Amino acid sequence: MNEPAGESLPGAGAGLFVPRRITGPVLAGVVPGQPRAVVHRAAELAYTLDVKLICAYVDITSYLTDEPHDGPVDDVEATSAGIRERLENTLDGTGIRWSFRTLSGDPAWALGQFAESADASVIVVGTRERVLGIRLEQMLVGSVAVELTHRQHRPVLVIPLPRPTTPGGTTD
Repeated sequence: MNEPAGESLPGAGAGLFVPRRITGPVLAGVVPGQPRAVVHRAAELAYTLDVKLICAYVDITSYLTDEPHDGPVDDVEATSAGIRERLENTLDGTGIRWSFRTLSGDPAWALGQFAESADASVIVVGTRERVLGIRLEQMLVGSVAVELTHRQHRPVLVIPLPRPTTPGGTTD
């Protein structure tokens, strides 16, 4: 097992790196219909580090207020419930400590802010599907992963989505 040296190195000054245990949770950004690979990798990381996994969905269509809402909040609640159910099917019984949160606003900002408040060790996100509409959206509004790497100091782990397979079983 790796253990940091208990003594300082000769000639090492204040710049000596001493590793510390990672204790903050793994924060995974999740979206509806996302391949399970993103949550699987985030769960494996949380398990390996022996920390909690927090899965967070960011709703970009609403912002939380104290006023009662009509209409769109029902969609947010239904979307969140669907994501939670899928996470339960994936994570329950694995022994991994996990929770689910729904956030609102710009995804990179909301995930970064939540990571700060939860003192997350790492943020895990997936890449987007390789379809024309998504590529155009990324060109116009940018990538959540790229924005996260520029906005805060925590490591960001980007999980590539599996390449779609053709009916013959080959990848594109």
